[in-house]
Amino acid sequence: MAQLLLIDDNPALIPGQVRQAFPAPAHRVEVAATGAEGLERVGAGPPDVILLDLGLPDQSGLEVYQQIRRIDARIPVIFVTIAKTADAAIEAMRQGAFDYLFKPLDPHQLKRVVGEALKVARLMREPAVVVGTPPGDDRPGEAIIGSCPAMQEVYKAIGRVADQAFPVLITGESGTGKELVARAIYQHGPRAQAPFLALNCAAIPEALLESELFGHEKGAFTGAERRRIGKFEQCNGGTIFLDEVGDMPLVSQAKILRLLQEQAFERVGGSETIRTDVRLIAATHRDLKARSDEGQFRPDLYYRLGVFAIQLPPLRERGEDLALLVRFYLRRVSRVTGGWPPTSSL
Repeated sequence: MAQLLLIDDNPALIPGQVRQAFPAPAHRVEVAATGAEGLERVGAGPPDVILLDLGLPDQSGLEVYQQIRRIDARIPVIFVTIAKTADAAIEAMRQGAFDYLFKPLDPHQLKRVVGEALKVARLMREPAVVVGTPPGDDRPGEAIIGSCPAMQEVYKAIGRVADQAFPVLITGESGTGKELVARAIYQHGPRAQAPFLALNCAAIPEALLESELFGHEKGAFTGAERRRIGKFEQCNGGTIFLDEVGDMPLVSQAKILRLLQEQAFERVGGSETIRTDVRLIAATHRDLKARSDEGQFRPDLYYRLGVFAIQLPPLRERGEDLALLVRFYLRRVSRVTGGWPPTSSL
């Protein structure tokens, strides 16, 4: 069950909209009318996502947000505000808020943004368990399973790199578990209590990717009505996972290279240098060396990302792990469907 906390002093409209968009029993929506009440609920048990009004009767939403960050910086916080306080909402994004929505709430936008925040919350909190054999039924989270020599080397690599600050490049075919390895590195590292954001470079149109990563200034291009805070600024102090980095356009690659070298960048259409502190984990199913030889990927970025690389083996090269994986997924399916657990002969 996903837990949402709405901190808003208007009981007439917004709580009903949120409950309608995220109905029980799959979701539980709690409502706090003041900042103090909201903070008390967060302290008693962190929700998965918080919707926070900027204008509260006892204190400002920004003040409440800063206190939430001190309790648990991993909770995605979405600000709810009116258009005239957009500058305050943008400042909240600069401080690490997940997103902001304008009143009156658009139901489709509400579902999309909160749905994305719930995914981020899962990535940060659901353990990516590193085990050689399938975990028991009562173990939470997802597991990286395998005891073949190639997977043992992957486990060693995760342990060696987790405490370091330099970037990591995870390579392997689609479906080999690159995101799980990225989460394991994050969860076993010193930034595990800071935010973790994942972005699929292949899923975002080329024209929007640079703005998504670095943000943009008002008027930077047609439709840029307000300043946008990008992921690298928003995730200051945390970890960013760039999936399918091999599909990133060359223009964005140049900015990524500078960010890795200097931890600095400019928003699209801006001249102000933004300083940040993020750890970058990248993944791709492509051969970046071949793409750099063909001029489709910057060689300097390839070598910078590949300071520490983890190669995941395809399933066809993990013959001795096949029975382990079959037992694990049969057990998972049988829990969902109510069927019998697999026999020990599998």
